Amino acid sequence: MKNIVKLEFSALLSNVTFARGAISSLLLDLDLTLNVVNEIKTIVSEAVTNAIVHGYGNDSSKMVYTEFIINYDVLTIIVKDEGVGIEDVEKAKEPLFTTKLTEERAGLGFTIMEIFSDELE
Repeated sequence: MKNIVKLEFSALLSNVTFARGAISSLLLDLDLTLNVVNEIKTIVSEAVTNAIVHGYGNDSSKMVYTEFIINYDVLTIIVKDEGVGIEDVEKAKEPLFTTKLTEERAGLGFTIMEIFSDELE
């Protein structure tokens, strides 16, 4: 079974909940444990939050693009923005690294996504 769902929405932090709900709905028909579903929802939350906060600097006039692809037993999640980009991806993956020094952010987004996923690009 192959299923592709594409969504785009304004770069508002309130839409993180929307993205979590969208992936949850898509996963309903799959035979997944609650732990796995929660990990997938967390991956989506972290990726969408990064796009909004770091990619766009909370500019709600911008759009976040998501694509969820189920291809038999493989789930691919793509979260895309057209923001400023990441200067050093490997540095961004380090625990507690953040570009937002003035905000109370833990800098664990990439670390969490990497722990919960089989592969992260």
